[in-house]
Amino acid sequence: MSARRVEAVRSSARHAPAGPARDEPPPGMWAPATPMRAPAFAWAAAIMCAIVVASNILVQIPLNDWLTWGGLSYPVAFLVSDLLNRRYGPQAARRVAWAGFAAAIVVSIAVASPRIALASGTAFISAQLLDIYVFDRLRHRQWWQAPVVSGVLAACLDTAVFFTIAFAATATPWVTWALGDLAIKLALNLLMLLPFRALMYNLGKPQNSH
Repeated sequence: MSARRVEAVRSSARHAPAGPARDEPPPGMWAPATPMRAPAFAWAAAIMCAIVVASNILVQIPLNDWLTWGGLSYPVAFLVSDLLNRRYGPQAARRVAWAGFAAAIVVSIAVASPRIALASGTAFISAQLLDIYVFDRLRHRQWWQAPVVSGVLAACLDTAVFFTIAFAATATPWVTWALGDLAIKLALNLLMLLPFRALMYNLGKPQNSH
């Protein structure tokens, strides 16, 4: 190769656009999942349990004819699940969901009626597993699609299962409560995009990134 051609190749290499950093995912892609250590699992399971237990109590307190206080607290559980899924992957998110389910059932029996505990546990684990599955299937699309689509589907399933088991055939206006609960869950699902967006990049960085 002539000296002129060698110099041309070197010049092209110097002026070529730099590729993405090794520890950063390509645009629109998720960073690799990070292994979940025992302390992180313990904290996540405790937070998930606290959210569900609080919601079990608050869902028995009407805010108005269309909504209970539980409708305001429960959607936070899906934010936690989505962030875990984002950071640690679906397997770790499912582990936390099952741990939160088991602990919440035990505690809920003590602080709520058995029917509420059964309804809450069944709705919680069904909706969480659906949310985790759909989120994982959509994780490589636009950043907002996974939490929005998984959250909407999970909210619909959670509301249908919980209110049917907990209040069907009772004198309470449970159908209007369910509609109000679903409406607030869908609204909060969109609102949760703000903290999800704020936290997703930091939580999604690989461990060796700076």
